[in-house]
Amino acid sequence: MNAFDVLAERGFVEQVTDEKDVRDLLGRETVTCYIGFDPTAASLHIGSLVPIMALAHMQRLGHRPIVLIGGGTALIGDPSGKSEMRQILSLEKVEENASALKDQLSQYLDFREDRALMLNNAAWLTALNYIEFLRDIGRHFSVNRMLAAESYRMRLEKGLNFIEFNYMLLQAYDFYYLRKHHGCTLQMGGNDQWGNIVAGIDLTRRLEGKTVYGVTFPLLTTSQGHKMGKTERGTVWLDGGLTPPYEYFQYWMNTEDADVHRFLCLFTFLPLEEIGEARKLKDSRLNMAKAVLAFEATKITHGQNEAERAWQASAEAFGLNPVDQGLFPSSTIPRVSGGSTVAAIPSVTVSFRRFDGGIPAFELFFEAGLCASKGEARRLLDQGGGYINGRAVARFDEKITLKEAEGSGEIRLRKGKKRFVRVRIET
Repeated sequence: MNAFDVLAERGFVEQVTDEKDVRDLLGRETVTCYIGFDPTAASLHIGSLVPIMALAHMQRLGHRPIVLIGGGTALIGDPSGKSEMRQILSLEKVEENASALKDQLSQYLDFREDRALMLNNAAWLTALNYIEFLRDIGRHFSVNRMLAAESYRMRLEKGLNFIEFNYMLLQAYDFYYLRKHHGCTLQMGGNDQWGNIVAGIDLTRRLEGKTVYGVTFPLLTTSQGHKMGKTERGTVWLDGGLTPPYEYFQYWMNTEDADVHRFLCLFTFLPLEEIGEARKLKDSRLNMAKAVLAFEATKITHGQNEAERAWQASAEAFGLNPVDQGLFPSSTIPRVSGGSTVAAIPSVTVSFRRFDGGIPAFELFFEAGLCASKGEARRLLDQGGGYINGRAVARFDEKITLKEAEGSGEIRLRKGKKRFVRVRIET
């Protein structure tokens, strides 16, 4: 299938520089494409999944992705979509983060035998001579056109410094460099990168007389207007050490009903003809579709074994019914087994001495991380939203004793319908 059509049908395409030419190019030859990733943290988060999945689809359809780690541009900071200047990191910190991202992105792409490339633009940007760069590259940029770009116009009210003003030139140079040295003809990125991508296309035409192309993705929010990957507990990271696979699974299980079909298209590799069934589902059958979304998304990020453990633990904790495999025959979601995988559920350890005289329920919910403050815990329990070992907590200050842990050595807390924490008793 033509990769452009696949991306468009799944909802990845927002803008394209020339739709007919891009479709013809992707149907005619193997294309090298690239997306840049900002190494300002040691892990990417769910907000980065749209570009990651787009590269994965490109590779699965026979094209060659380049993952460009922005080790050089991160020393400046991208002003796109930002109301204030980003914190400038040291070269050592950027290199440390870039190394971590290389390992993480290998989960989604096959880098063996140059099927995909992973490059760091610090390799060429940090070696540039400033005067030569201004003379050879800067002269091709109109200040008037740059200031008209959305990424700069947003910042002019609060102030755009000269360092950030150079960002467009450097990203444009990346595209030119990748075309010249790696035959890259397509850059993709979030819709806030449109101005930078067009600048790279124009620079490559001026310097080499070559035609290259650009595709942007929609900036994703949920149907309720919430930013992807943000929860009351903070950012949902792709690193299992920062967001455990069980919590990652639960994030997708909590998908809003109106988003299930769209997220299945974007964040799984399931066939579109199967995903189309999700539009018709309601109630418990829609929850089955959410379970498939959670399982497939977790499998892609954390592997089959962790996805199965998260599914089994969720099924045990929430009493989920087995998923109807007839709805999504391509999914590898397992049947619920009789074995316990409760260890996958997040846990905290509390000394048995803390239970002398009992711990007020609201304090235990706060210490377990289910509530951001003791006040929130009181309100939750007063409203009947807190459970201990499956029973509703009668009063916010009910004393919880070791009797609750008899036989298992732990106490299960639940917030609402979907948040579990195991309190393990340390002897």
